[in-house]
Formats: sequence, C-alpha cells, structure tokens
Amino acid sequence: MRLNFKIKVFFFLLFVVVISACRQIRKVADVIVQPTARELYAREFEDLDSLRINNWELEFQRAKGDSLQIRLPYVEQGEYYKEQIAVYSYNIHINEGEVFHVAIENKVLGIRNFINLIKMNDDSSQTDIFQNDLGENEFEIAIEETGIYKIAIQPELDAQGWFSFQMYTSPSLGFPVLGKDNTAIQSFWGAVRAGGARSHEGIDIFATRGTPVIAAVDGRVSSTGNRGLGGKQVWLKAGLFGKSLYYAHLDSILVSTGKKVMMGDTLGLVGNTGNAKTTAPHLHFGIYKSGQGAINPLPFVKLTERPSFQELANASKFLKVSSAVANIRNAPEVAGIKLAEAKRNDTLVLLGYTENWAHIELATGTKAFINKSLVSEL
Repeated sequence: MRLNFKIKVFFFLLFVVVISACRQIRKVADVIVQPTARELYAREFEDLDSLRINNWELEFQRAKGDSLQIRLPYVEQGEYYKEQIAVYSYNIHINEGEVFHVAIENKVLGIRNFINLIKMNDDSSQTDIFQNDLGENEFEIAIEETGIYKIAIQPELDAQGWFSFQMYTSPSLGFPVLGKDNTAIQSFWGAVRAGGARSHEGIDIFATRGTPVIAAVDGRVSSTGNRGLGGKQVWLKAGLFGKSLYYAHLDSILVSTGKKVMMGDTLGLVGNTGNAKTTAPHLHFGIYKSGQGAINPLPFVKLTERPSFQELANASKFLKVSSAVANIRNAPEVAGIKLAEAKRNDTLVLLGYTENWAHIELATGTKAFINKSLVSEL
C-alpha cells in the first residue's frame, strides 16, 4: 500500500516537472516565434473551453469577409454584451504618407480588444499588416502603400459594457512652411501645367515672402542650387534609403549641401524664383521616391484633427424598424450601396452608432448600416 503511494507521488512529481519544462520551452520558443495577441489569448482556454475560443476565432475569420465601407475620421459608440461574440470590421482607403490611428475606450476597465489591420490586395488576397499587443487598446502605424485596408476589432469573450472607437489619420511629416496650415495650399498634385504639356508634381503652399521654409523630417541636405524651373531649391534626403523632399522657388537658401538637419530646422525662405516669377510667393513642395519618381505629397503633410469620444447615455441591444421601408447600406451614408430592405417592425441587432447611422447585424449575419431616423430602440 505504501509502495503504491510512493509510486503515485513519483509520477505526480514527474508530471509537475514535465509541465514546468514544457512551459519553459514554450517561453524560449516564444522569444523566437513571437506569438500574436490572439494566439496568447487562446492559450488561456487550452484547459478550459476550447469550443468557445474556437467560435471566437471563427467569428474573426468570417469578419475578414465583411465589406462595410467607412471614411476617416470615424467614431462609433455602442455596447458589448457578454453573451455575444462580436467583431467590428470595416474597409478603409488610406494613403501612403498617412499615419493611421485606432483608439478604443471601454467604460469597464481591463477589457482586452484585439485589433488587426489587413491590406486588401488587387487579386482579392489579404495581407496581415499589424496586430496589437495583448491588452493594448491604442496604436498607430505609418502607411507605406496607398490602398484599401480592413480594420477588425474584436473584444475578448464575456466583455460587457460601453465602448467607443476612434479611427483617424495624421501626417507622417511636419508641415514645411512655418506657421501655415492646409488653408495655405492652393495648388495640388496633378494640376495642369504648361497648357497640358505636364502636370503638377507637388503642392504649392502660399505665404509671405521671407516666411521660413522648414525641414519636414530629420535628414541630410543632398543638394542645393539655383537652376531650372524650381529656381532656388533645396533637396532633403530622409535617411539613407528614404524619400527625397524637394523645396523650390525659394527667395533664399540657408543651408548647404551635406548639412544634417532636424525636423523644424530652417532650410530657406519663401520666394518666387525660377518659373514662378509671375506668381505670388509660395513654396513648391514635392516628394520623390526611389524607383518611382514623384508621388503626391499632400497625405504626408495635410493636418488633421483627432475626433472626440462621445459616450452614449444608453444603448439598446435591438432596434425596431419604424418606417414602412428602410434601406440597409454598406456604408454610413446615403451614397452607400444598398444591401437589402427592412420593413416596419423588423427587429435588427444593434452593434453601435456613428453620427446619424446605426451599425447593425441582420438575422443572416450580414453587417450593415441603417439611418437612425428609420429605427427606434426596443
């Protein structure tokens, strides 16, 4: 009898040692593999309820096929429900040069949200761009390629309570004329030049002669001079393999070739040299990308504002259609594609509100938007 007890103790201790060793091995492997927040979260259910976490992951995979369209900036408020596995997924057009921001606020502290940014490719495939760290509810990422991106937000299981999403962009570079903003930009990329012989490869920022022109990024002055259409000009290289920033029509050049500058340093003064002698003083600002040539600089410098959170007093779980017929669309705007029609007294699942629109889910599982004037809360 005592021998059996010792054998049991031996095997129990062996089991503990093996489990401990496995965990140590996993920790070492994680340093190399770097598991995602979703993978780390799934481990919490390994010895508990694998069915629930599998359903949670399945809803995320389904949401990657959603086709809702939104414009930035975008704010949505709503409420998570404990018994509901929800995924908020949207397609967004974002430009190279913009920094994309997502911020989530939960009334109940500690709720973990899982954020995925996915590039929608021309061949209908998808490329994972970003996943947040476990417990991180806010992030920003510089966009390297203009295109359609899908943003998916999924709360952890059993999340309950009010939420608000903020999505917006900011410029990746500083504004290149001191004290000026978007209103000073009066000529844009692609505008006709020389009677249609060429197009404008930059933007024109108008300011009083002598206004400081400043470095929009840390870098090194690669060239200066007084030549060609640009007149007095400065070229600024952003890093060894970075883009080249072009400052033209300057009245004066205040830096020399090879000089290392920091964002905000003065490069020269606004003027109208070169082929701008008959126009008001302004800075022609351009960006050139290696192997591609000129690209639209506006998204790199256009100033934006962060939208504000707006807390709802209450949010119902269901809506009832109050009009005879209500159009259901793929975007929170009248121009959105009509997906279906709802009729008076139809019940819809409410996911959240954005301005004058309700984000809903149909009985089929399809996500959509409906104008708030056409529904009432149950």
